[in-house]
This record gives sequence, C-alpha cells and structure tokens, in this order.
Amino acid sequence: MKHLTAAVLAACFAGPLAAQDLTLPEVAPEAASPFAFVQSDGRAERDAAAAQDESGSRVIGGTEAAPGAWPWQVAFLIKAAPVGIDAQFCGGSMVLDQWVLTAAHCIHMKDPNGVYRDLNPDAIAVFVGGNEIAEGAGDVVPVEAIYRHPAYVGEEFDNDIALVKLARAPQAPYQTIQVPDAQFGDMLDQPGVTTVVTGWGLIEGAQRSAKMREAEIQMMSRDMCNQMMLEARAKTAAQGIGLAAQAFGLEEPEAQLVWQELIKHVRPPMSENMLCSGTFEGGKTSCNGDSGGPLVVPLEGGQYIQAGVVSWGMSSQSGKSCKEDALFSAYTRISNYIDWLNGVVNSN
Repeated sequence: MKHLTAAVLAACFAGPLAAQDLTLPEVAPEAASPFAFVQSDGRAERDAAAAQDESGSRVIGGTEAAPGAWPWQVAFLIKAAPVGIDAQFCGGSMVLDQWVLTAAHCIHMKDPNGVYRDLNPDAIAVFVGGNEIAEGAGDVVPVEAIYRHPAYVGEEFDNDIALVKLARAPQAPYQTIQVPDAQFGDMLDQPGVTTVVTGWGLIEGAQRSAKMREAEIQMMSRDMCNQMMLEARAKTAAQGIGLAAQAFGLEEPEAQLVWQELIKHVRPPMSENMLCSGTFEGGKTSCNGDSGGPLVVPLEGGQYIQAGVVSWGMSSQSGKSCKEDALFSAYTRISNYIDWLNGVVNSN
C-alpha cells in the first residue's frame, strides 16, 4: 500500500487525476436507511431517484427465482402499508420457527431528530412463505421483539447483524436454514466457493418487481477486495493531499511524509466480520433493496447453509443506489456471531 500511495501522490504533483480514475465510494450507513426510504412520504422521491439512476436497487445481474425456491427468505414490510412490493424495505431469513436473521442497519437507523434508534416492532411485519410479495401470497407475521448486536453502531457497518423474534410461527410454507459454526465458517470463507444471493428490488428500467430474484456469485479474497477499495480511496485522497501540499508550499518529499503518516491510520474497509462475494467480471451483486437477506452456499445433496447477511456495497455515481458493474459486495460473516445468536435465542 505504501508503494502504491507514493506513486499516486507523485501523479498529483505531475497533474490532477482524471475524473474517470476516481472509483465510487461505498454505500454509507446514513444513506442506507431502508425503512425511512420506503415510507409513503418518501416513495415518490425514491422512485424519481431510481428513474434517474439506471443501476436501480436489485439483485444485480440476477434472474427470477422459481416458485418455492429459497423458502427461508423473508421480506420486511412497513406494517401500516398495503401488502405489496412498495411496503418492502429489507430481507431476512428464517433460522428458527420464530426467529429471523437480518442486518442491523435494517432495524437501527436515524430518527427525524438524527438520533440512531431501533425500529418499533409494532411498525413492521415480516412476509413469509412466498416468492411474490402480494396480498394472500404468503403470511404477514407480526414482530414481537428486535435484538440488534450490541457492538453495531449506525455510522459503520461492522457487526451488521440482528435477530427479529416473530409473534408467532408463520402459517405458510417455509423452511429454516442452518448457519455455520466458526470452523465451518472458515471453510466457506475461501475464494472460489459458490454462493447465491436472493432478494426483491428494482429491475431494469427502474421498475419494482414483486417477484424474488437470485444471482450466483462466488467468495472472493477479503484482502483482495480491501486492496481494490484502498487503491480507489488512495486516488481520491491523493488529490486532496496534493492540493494541500501545493497550498502550503510543500515539496513532494515533504508531502510523502504527510501521506505516510496518514495511511498509518487507515483501516481496511472490510473487517474480519465481513465476507466479500461477487464476480471478477462484475455485474452480479446484491444492492440496496436486498439488505438483510441471505448469502447461501450450496452443499452436497442439494442442501444450503447461510454464510452471510447482505450488508453493504459500492454506490453509484449519484450516491442514491448501488454501482451496477461492481465486482463485489460485503456480507456479515455469520460464523463470527454464533455465541451471540445462541445467547439471544436462549434468553428470549
């Protein structure tokens, strides 16, 4: 990284980097408040933004899931809204008959006063037992309680995991899915392992689809994903350092010392609590509307195990959606949280 940053910074003294060299930023937690985003008051703004942003908000590069496929997948709905795709704001998975696994940022977000809070369980419901979100297509189950990982904070995506307890078992066809322990989690977190991400969201043309979509992707090296993002950030940051150096009359060697001190404090975007999954050709990944949904790995005998929870990805140029040709997205590494998950379930 030091060698890379030196070259990038030197380029700033030779001349400004071209705009097309600047890679897009990651989706910020503040910009990813799914519940508020789909409330009726904000729906027109959301649809207008989507219409201007061809990348949309969907399982990018996916196909429509077959009826009955992925029977553990659920959708979080705004309880006060009519049952349908306009009420859906996140995904999740059935891990026990009354327990849904999802992302913490799906149920913990800023209130109108800018204070991060958990959602009121009475404000949401969970759609279970159908691949199409429509009245009568599945069971809409009330929520009894929300349990966010205590180490999750709204400004970051680390520890982006939560459990939601349903008020009752669903009265529609569904299955629960297993999650891996630490040892099995290490086996799954290997480059090249096949994964599948599922969810609902916008399709091409910025139209919403009530039918679930799926995309087959693969595990990628966390170190490689981090390096790619850090390189992109370095190009952006180097321009700022270069301008500051010129403003203060610093020579290039002096600016290099400032730069080296800066990068000592840089943290990798993807922590050990995250998985990286996507494709080397790009164009297949999860996106905003899929938050909280499952990343599953096929096992022998036609079974699946859930390795990750959809957490965050790269943002589009407008910053209002995901980057359609992104190579990868980040998923919460479930195997790191087995003790916490068991503790919540056993205590409640």
